[in-house]
Amino acid sequence: MAAVTGATGVIGRAIAEAIARRPDWAVVLVVRDAGRGAEAVDAVRDSTGNPDVSLALADLGLAAEIAALRRAWEGPLHALVNNAGATPRSRRETAEGVEVQWGVNVLGYWRMARAFRDVLAASAPSRLVNVASYWAGGLDLDDPEFRRRRYDNDDAYRQSKQADRMMSLILAEAWAEVGIAVNACHPGDVRSRLAANLGFGGAQSASQAADTPAWLAVDPEADGLRARWVSGRIPGREPYADSDLAGLERLLESYG
Repeated sequence: MAAVTGATGVIGRAIAEAIARRPDWAVVLVVRDAGRGAEAVDAVRDSTGNPDVSLALADLGLAAEIAALRRAWEGPLHALVNNAGATPRSRRETAEGVEVQWGVNVLGYWRMARAFRDVLAASAPSRLVNVASYWAGGLDLDDPEFRRRRYDNDDAYRQSKQADRMMSLILAEAWAEVGIAVNACHPGDVRSRLAANLGFGGAQSASQAADTPAWLAVDPEADGLRARWVSGRIPGREPYADSDLAGLERLLESYG
């Protein structure tokens, strides 16, 4: 069983399709919008011929909805792909009062991982894949929500992806002993609303973009990978390993 967040997006749906094509894999599409989610489930079932594709609803910018998703979860979870993201052009806040990119792109990943740790551990060996980006950097631990800095959606996105990559190292170290392999990756570049908000056009197909995240999540070739930065199925050392991981962990924990 695998779960993919942000599965109504271009890359998220393609990741779900790639996993659903694998023999004996069931996939849960975790989405915010029920109507778009139902369409995505039907599309994945039709394109893969896999009937074991289902829907779960949650706004990943809200801790309460992630907690409710976990309470409703039944059965094992062998792979969780954190993929949901947002790139609003102007500064916006979630219903919790958190800047949207920090709330969804970072806290959403962190809270999903922590909420499902026990299920992943019970299903071990299991995998957590954080879909990040090579377009990363500029993390400001003193002002992650742009309350003092002028908001720029590109800067907010880059720091959110740096945080996701650092978070992967934090969790990889902490969870190795319970059999959960944690890695971060760069997907391919596609035309999408997220990319358009950042001014990117994208030159790859959705299936090309989804290849590395899906490979990391379910392919036997990725067995044994942990705490790695992966692009084009090529694992490497995470350059942010020397960043302030302890500071980021304290910051994330402060949100509860």
